[in-house]
Amino acid sequence: MPDKKFDLLLTDVVLPGKNGRELATEVERRRPGTKVIFMTGYSRNALVHHGRLDPGTALIQKPLIESCARAKIRQILDSGSDAQ
Repeated sequence: MPDKKFDLLLTDVVLPGKNGRELATEVERRRPGTKVIFMTGYSRNALVHHGRLDPGTALIQKPLIESCARAKIRQILDSGSDAQ
């Protein structure tokens, strides 16, 4: 990764190649403290049930509603702990 600072990774759960969880793990390894929000068109229950995400993971549902996405991003950036 280039030496660019970023505070938040917003990634889809389902990606070609690595999935979003694998990408987040790699980013967290290289950039400890990076906050993560996942987005998906699947239901949270389906993702947790199939082991794609842990309970309590920051998640934005698609289709994105701008105000909801903005609020979730602000909430995670303002939180004192890393969201995963």
